[in-house]
Amino acid sequence: MKTAYIGTGSNLGDKLNNCLKAIELIERIPGCRVEAQSDFFRTEPVGVEDQGWYVNSVISIRTDLSAQQLQKSLLAIETGLGRERKRKWDPRTIDLDIILFGQDLINEKNLTVPHPLMHERRFVLVPMIQLAPDLIHPVLKKSMTELLYALPEERQTVIPLMEE
Repeated sequence: MKTAYIGTGSNLGDKLNNCLKAIELIERIPGCRVEAQSDFFRTEPVGVEDQGWYVNSVISIRTDLSAQQLQKSLLAIETGLGRERKRKWDPRTIDLDIILFGQDLINEKNLTVPHPLMHERRFVLVPMIQLAPDLIHPVLKKSMTELLYALPEERQTVIPLMEE
């Protein structure tokens, strides 16, 4: 069994409900068990203009699936929840990304772990430090907390959902 961290995000429709439904469906994947869940955050879109803000969180799971099997299941959940893939970084009903998969390093055509942009995204690192602040990035050799505090806040606003 490995511990994996999965980022959830939505900026279309009922964003919070989309994330909650996705987490519920992840819990139903044979060989997966949700262990912990961060708070939900309202987050500014990064790298794009003219999009609605997101709701994001991170969950940790224990799984006996391979990273590739897990990715296939996550893509099926995205499709089932109405995700349409037209262009990179388009608005989406749900986005499920494998952030970390144990300490594995994976670089394949459709799967890169650790997520290649995680260390540049406050919407990933803020919820990650709720779950595993001292977890060391397997490539960068820095803790999640160190990675977060190295990032500027400008244009990456992250607000706890319950503060709205």
